[in-house]
Amino acid sequence: MAQRVPGTTSMGSLSRAVVVAALVAPAMGFVTRPALRTIHRRAAQPLSMVSTPDKTSASPANIDSDSPAGMAGDSWHPGSWRDYRCEQLPEYPDKSAVEEVEAELRKCAPLTFAGEMRELQAQLAEAQKGNGFLLMGGDCAESFDEFSTDHIRDTMRVILQMALVITYGSGQPVIKIGRMAGQFAKPRSSPTEKVTMEDGSVVDLPSYKGDNINLDIPTAEARIPNPALMLRAYHQCAQTLNILRAFVGGGYADLSRLQEWNLDFVKKSPSGSKYRMLSNKIEEAMRFIRAIGIDTSSGPFKTTSFYTAHECLLLQYEQALTREDSTTVRPDSTGPGNYYGCSANMLWIGERTRQLDCGHLQYVRGLKNPLGVKISNKCENDELIELLDIINPDNIPGRVTLIIRMGNENIRDHLPRLVKAVEDAGKNVLWISDPVHGNTITAANGKKTRPVARIMDEINGFFEVHYLRQERQYNTFLYKWPFFKTLRIHGIKRKPYKPYMILKAYNLNFKS
Repeated sequence: MAQRVPGTTSMGSLSRAVVVAALVAPAMGFVTRPALRTIHRRAAQPLSMVSTPDKTSASPANIDSDSPAGMAGDSWHPGSWRDYRCEQLPEYPDKSAVEEVEAELRKCAPLTFAGEMRELQAQLAEAQKGNGFLLMGGDCAESFDEFSTDHIRDTMRVILQMALVITYGSGQPVIKIGRMAGQFAKPRSSPTEKVTMEDGSVVDLPSYKGDNINLDIPTAEARIPNPALMLRAYHQCAQTLNILRAFVGGGYADLSRLQEWNLDFVKKSPSGSKYRMLSNKIEEAMRFIRAIGIDTSSGPFKTTSFYTAHECLLLQYEQALTREDSTTVRPDSTGPGNYYGCSANMLWIGERTRQLDCGHLQYVRGLKNPLGVKISNKCENDELIELLDIINPDNIPGRVTLIIRMGNENIRDHLPRLVKAVEDAGKNVLWISDPVHGNTITAANGKKTRPVARIMDEINGFFEVHYLRQERQYNTFLYKWPFFKTLRIHGIKRKPYKPYMILKAYNLNFKS
């Protein structure tokens, strides 16, 4: 999990490469940014042992900062979020059952480790300097029913395939993060939703909030929050990570297998042909490398780094999996060590839970994980700067990633002011575009979907804004969207600036 990612200094057509990636695997995500220079990545750090706080409210950790927004700088502990208002948390009817589940989770092994988080943050810090790409992909929400080894393998190979295309086209290393092994909980805009029953009747039921909270079954009983689902989610996450680690370290990421990464449904398509052409070029380069005496049977040619991330929404679960890094405990016992959220390598807070006085922000500010924050056009300039002061008071590079989700109609009007505010304040952040969630519409059949033309237009707008400001943190990721095989793109009218023609997509068919 902490091996070096293979890189290449070959410079291909980034324009062609990313369009190929978008066609071959649009269900996942891709990252684009100008190739500036090759990164010299440091060797993997050893995984640190972690200990479990034995109390719900562990001893306070020293946070070396002032206390913006009323958050006491020296009073953070894993359970201090409980003293703040919290949005989107479920109302469990049996409080004692919740406490029992939390106690059980505190006894469980951490899913991720402190050394992995430190390595990821170092790579993100390099990406902020222009030395790499961030590629994030996965399901909008995981479920118990869809869990299988094949599903995990297919998700991973899409990410590997897209990372290969981007690396070859840009000559830059790619940081690969899977939105998996924890992405269960779903923020909802309403506590209830209308559900169509088998007999055609429409009833109001409590909203489905994710498989680790309640079940997507159209009955009132199934929609009651059940704390036991947190344990089931934990065990599925453990299996998912075990499978991912086996694939990463067991040879599935071997560059000699790159032809096998092509998904079945695109193998015979024009997109599949383009990928095979690219694969052939890489294989030719590999043969040359071997011919001049470079060993390709081990190291970065055989393995890669792969990290996980999810939205930090269900705080009871997150707190129960918070661990203290034993390698940072002070020898004189004058204070605690660093705390990590060991449910994932990266945690992010959403648009609905990032308020300055919210418990979610209070929880993540004391963690040493790399953090993400979803930002919409509703965010004010001063609000964003204060938020960054809270979660990254020391302005540490690589710690904060801003995930922009504004919709194609808003991004050109609102992103420039936020970028300028962050620049003027001298804040270290990595910018990411989430062009999916801000472009949601409801189709005639009642299902939520996202028009591809809007998605592409928001991506174009994201690049236009950063290009005009001469920013170097250009990243983007996509999620799966419904009815993918029936979607068609007949052209994007708005053209990005010439250096970023990678997003130009004319007459591309996404037909099954």
